[in-house]
Amino acid sequence: MEFIVEKIGMSRTIDIASAPVTLLKVIETKVCEVREDGKALVAYNSSKKLNKSIEGQQAKYGVTKEFNKFMTIEVATGTEAGDLNVAALGEAVLVKTTLTSKGRGFTGVVKRHGFAGGRASHGHRMGRRTGSIGNCEWPGRVQPGKKMPGQHGNTQVTVKNDVLSFDSENGILVLKGSIPGHNGARGLVRIVK
Repeated sequence: MEFIVEKIGMSRTIDIASAPVTLLKVIETKVCEVREDGKALVAYNSSKKLNKSIEGQQAKYGVTKEFNKFMTIEVATGTEAGDLNVAALGEAVLVKTTLTSKGRGFTGVVKRHGFAGGRASHGHRMGRRTGSIGNCEWPGRVQPGKKMPGQHGNTQVTVKNDVLSFDSENGILVLKGSIPGHNGARGLVRIVK
């Protein structure tokens, strides 16, 4: 089963053995139609964007104007059109969370790959540069997959986290540890066990 979530932020438990936790808000979701392969088309509130194609989908499935974004997710067997039941999160022990990591733009090799860089003393220009990237006369080219400067972050990342608690009244899911993405980022939570 999958659920659409929004990252609230991080906190920590107040137990004696304190642990870092991430708080996620489960987005209210309407099931529009269930397919044979265990997946369903769902609608949720994402933004104020509204156009004729979205209005057509809303009229077709009979959802209100606030549900203006549609997505296909995996649902439990026996799910019917209407509100998505989040009771399964209360019994979950382990989940996989998929979000987009923070984008850091074009970065060098020291930040992107953890290269050491050169000495900080006088008399050289190494600094935070890449250094030598090629071989000798053979093969006479740079090998594919070489760690180089480039786009860092802004990729889809999936991590496993233990579930500490789920507040079904407010829809707040508390996971042990951190998950990728900025506060307010939206993604999916999949129940593993």
